[in-house]
Amino acid sequence: MKYAIILPDGAADHPLPQLGGRTPLQAARIPNMDWIARHGRLGRVVTIPDGFTPGTDVATLTLFGYDPATCYTGRAPIEAAAQGLTVAPDELIFRCNFVTIRDGRMKDFTAGHIAQAEAERLIADLSALARAGEPALAGCKFHAGVGYRNLMLASGAADMQLKCAPPHDIPNQPVADHLPRGGGQERVRAIMARAATLLKDHEVNRARRAAGREPVTDIWLWGQGRPTKLTPFVERFGVRGAAITGVDIIRGLAVLMGMHLIVVPGATGYLDTDYAGKGAAAAAALDQYDLVVVHAEAPDEAAHEGSAEKKVTALERVDEHVVGPVLAALRRHGQWRILVAPDHVTAVASTAHEAGPPPFCFAGHDVPADRAVPAGDAAPAGHDVPGGPGRPFSEPDAVAGGLLIDPGYRLIELFFRGASAT
Repeated sequence: MKYAIILPDGAADHPLPQLGGRTPLQAARIPNMDWIARHGRLGRVVTIPDGFTPGTDVATLTLFGYDPATCYTGRAPIEAAAQGLTVAPDELIFRCNFVTIRDGRMKDFTAGHIAQAEAERLIADLSALARAGEPALAGCKFHAGVGYRNLMLASGAADMQLKCAPPHDIPNQPVADHLPRGGGQERVRAIMARAATLLKDHEVNRARRAAGREPVTDIWLWGQGRPTKLTPFVERFGVRGAAITGVDIIRGLAVLMGMHLIVVPGATGYLDTDYAGKGAAAAAALDQYDLVVVHAEAPDEAAHEGSAEKKVTALERVDEHVVGPVLAALRRHGQWRILVAPDHVTAVASTAHEAGPPPFCFAGHDVPADRAVPAGDAAPAGHDVPGGPGRPFSEPDAVAGGLLIDPGYRLIELFFRGASAT
């Protein structure tokens, strides 16, 4: 049996007036996802348990069958695993975003999708300042990630009890209302303030201003936690997996689960990612692995930008260049199953994450369709819209189908069991 899991990040949404009252999934031309929904199971899954902040970390843990209540320690520790960082017993790991704050409000949590070279230069200079003995940065270690997504380790901080707001959840809001709070807040705020001083007249920002671009004004520290361990995926489910992604949060989860990471040049974690490269690599990986996972960040990024048009385009590219080739490759292997599962809602209207259950669909060997499918109905080819009496892949159709998986970590078992699932 061969398995594939496609994770279109933040694909779920609400009806939008600019799309004629449709959601992006309804407006997008996604014949391959529609085929899977029509020929298999379609429903919704609770990916964000009560009490957790909606995000890719918690949601993807849930989708892979891990209960966040028992194993989640924070977002930053997962990304630290992707980088193979060694963390001392007294250190706390923080996610360190480069952001743009204007007039006291969170203008851009990505600092204009800061270029990798710019981010690495700023991280290097923050690190140099910390090594030089700058008091506010004492005990801090900065590590470059992907673009605006970086990490900071703080020594003597393991016992801090902080509440830190994800910057993508406070677009255009006053940052003073969302600064770190709790035990250790003075130290963390001082680190952020000292970084802002460095950034103010930094060479990177002088070049950005000269080019008419917004400056990188601040770092934003959040997602803190201590390292975590997960029971390897192969021990739990008996399948050897490989993962393809452009971002450290999924890389880190793959490392913690014991999956192999496949590097695709051009996988950027943004709208310009190499969709076709991901799809081709995933199709080829099925010859070697039982399971291939493909994550696409683009729908989430489009929604964070408030662009329904970009989100529709991203979904269509994921469908054509990832889902289509993977589905075709699976069918050549005989027995197979494929799951399409957005991690959470990212609303174009608010540009923020939401905790409501997103839709999912899966199909394949020994998976009964929600409704009867005509004999001989083939998988979609090219841009042909598939037939079949089942419902297409969208939020309203998933609601109408009535299937809700709660707790959400049971979905993976349903996917692996197929017809034996109850």
